[in-house]
Amino acid sequence: MAIKVPHRLGLGPWRRNHRNELVPNHSHLTSLFLSSFPCKKTLIGCSSKFNQTSCFSVMEQEEKSRVSPESLLDAEEHSPRDEKELELAVRAVQMACSLCQRVQDSIISKTSNEIQSKDDNSPVTVADWSVQATVSWVLSEAFGSRNVSIVAEEDVQSLSKASAAGLLEAVVTTVNKSLADCPRFGLKGPNMPLGSSEVLEAISRCNSNGGPRGRFWALDPVDGTLGFVRGDQYAIALALIEDGEVVLGVLGCPNYPMRKEWLAYHHRYHRIVSKLTPTTSESWDKGCVLYARKGSGKAWMQPLVPVNKKLVWPNSARPVRVSPIDNPSMATFCEPVEKANSSHSFTAGLAHSVGLRKQPLRVYSMVKYAAIARGDAEIFMKFARAGYKEKIWDHAAGVLIIQEAGGTVTDAGGQPLDFSKGTYLEGLDRGIIASAGATLHDKIIKAVDASWDSSSL
Repeated sequence: MAIKVPHRLGLGPWRRNHRNELVPNHSHLTSLFLSSFPCKKTLIGCSSKFNQTSCFSVMEQEEKSRVSPESLLDAEEHSPRDEKELELAVRAVQMACSLCQRVQDSIISKTSNEIQSKDDNSPVTVADWSVQATVSWVLSEAFGSRNVSIVAEEDVQSLSKASAAGLLEAVVTTVNKSLADCPRFGLKGPNMPLGSSEVLEAISRCNSNGGPRGRFWALDPVDGTLGFVRGDQYAIALALIEDGEVVLGVLGCPNYPMRKEWLAYHHRYHRIVSKLTPTTSESWDKGCVLYARKGSGKAWMQPLVPVNKKLVWPNSARPVRVSPIDNPSMATFCEPVEKANSSHSFTAGLAHSVGLRKQPLRVYSMVKYAAIARGDAEIFMKFARAGYKEKIWDHAAGVLIIQEAGGTVTDAGGQPLDFSKGTYLEGLDRGIIASAGATLHDKIIKAVDASWDSSSL
């Protein structure tokens, strides 16, 4: 295969050293080696329904297909299937974030009629079912419905009742509006709008029970629903689990700004200022998507795709890394806002005993995992009250992203979280601890052991 490499001064196969002798130019040889990897126009996401038509194409134009040498070498370590699944998952979550932004704006600016209540009294909105239906449809079209197994939070029963006809209509409208936007995210949409039965079918396909064998997706369509309906933080979480191990994680955080300095501003103020500032300024990027693949040692963050813009992979993605802080007195810790399923008093006492002096960062949803992965905080602790069972979709994506960003996540006994037992994290030792590093993590675990007997948990 003939390869044409531009010959520039100092970049040819030979160079002169300080003694004016001709010696091999290693930079040129490296470039020549890397250029031997063909940059193919990869078409992925085909289904039988769209025979010979890809659900999305990666980097159609030549300028979009240029990748760094590190990316080329990294790609050799993973199968094309891994690459395809990761990119598709990120694109699907990007589209889900856009859907949620529209619904949240509607709820906040108009009424709360779109809010319903589940059996556990937590609010669920049009966004929950719409995201679940949309992501289910995208995955099924890309890989074939027989090859896609999904564990998700929402079931179709309450939406199928006659009394929910108006809600179902709103969900169908929202789903079709989202799928009509597929080309903006590099995805292939349906040939015609989906009907009620097709939307219900997409939601009902998310009926997997998980387990220790096989591959399945874990989806939380809107994690932190209370934050969502209040215009605050929430997340869309999608993870791929294989034989009980999380192998891929994507976390969409529509209200979590790309830049750390914006965390100091109240979210409502940020919403107002964002509307008054040109969206081309990165400082005002409202939200982000984080993602990682098991074993890569890397976690990435990219901004949400602005309205009326197309997603160009990898969408200005940049690597994120956990904070280097290992001194508890300088660390910031996160904890859930909701007191119903977490003990604030115990975590407050624990924080004091280990030397944490900063105010806790209390945010809804898996945004806490994002905060640690990108270095905005150092510790996340959650100790549930008696009787509460943690679900896998509330943690899978965030756990992997923190781990690949250099952090540590275990239960309070120091054991990895077990995603092989079905829909719940069975066998959890007391609580969940996520830290920016092993040194900090060990200090927290020792403090838990020292304080646990005096707790009421």
